[in-house]
Formats: sequence, C-alpha cells, structure tokens
Amino acid sequence: MFSAAAIATATAAAAVLSVGTAEAKPAADSWGTCPSGAVCIFPEGVNPGNTQTSPTNTYWSYGAHNLSGQYGWHWVYNNQTGGAHAHLCKAYNGGNCDGDMRAGVAYWVDLGPVNSITLDRP
Repeated sequence: MFSAAAIATATAAAAVLSVGTAEAKPAADSWGTCPSGAVCIFPEGVNPGNTQTSPTNTYWSYGAHNLSGQYGWHWVYNNQTGGAHAHLCKAYNGGNCDGDMRAGVAYWVDLGPVNSITLDRP
C-alpha cells in the first residue's frame, strides 16, 4: 500500500495510547488541531503542523472506519494514547491492511488506494 519511501514522518509530540473498550482515550498533547486520543486525516496537501487547519476526518473509536472522498496526498496523524496503532487498508471495513502507524507520528500518505482505516488496541 505504501512504502517507507512514500511515508514522510513529521516530528510530533510523543503520545501514549490507552486501552479502552470503545474509544481511544485522550493524551496530554495534540498536533495541529488533531485532538489527543484521536486519529486525524487533514486536507489534501496541507501541513497541519504549520497551520491551524482542521482535520477532514477525526476518528475516536477502535475498529474499522470507511473513507469517502479522500484522494491524493494527506497527512494522517495517529494521536491515540496507551500504545494503540492505526492501519491503512485497501479494502472497506478494515480489509487488506498494512502500514502500521504508531502513535505520536504524522504520516504523509497517498489516500487514493486507501478505502478504510483501523484504530487498533495495543
């Protein structure tokens, strides 16, 4: 789906993920306007670390989230806490996933081939 060469990481505040039964819980820090405890997708081509741009999508709950209308290169920031990860998936409903996204890191990703994103408990 995406290779290390296709992913640029941004410096982000370290976030610690928490385990919950339904939702990722907040951490102390946020990046741009992505709330602590969430995974955010920002508008195409915008560097939210340098602006106060709001995310186009913000996800709080564990599990699969289908994407709609997301094409081109976007920053995706995993700002979850307690060790949770996120994965980008080629199929809807969290199928055919790869590209482990650890917490506290923003990823520059082509969302064209991505149809869903999962938020995963540690």
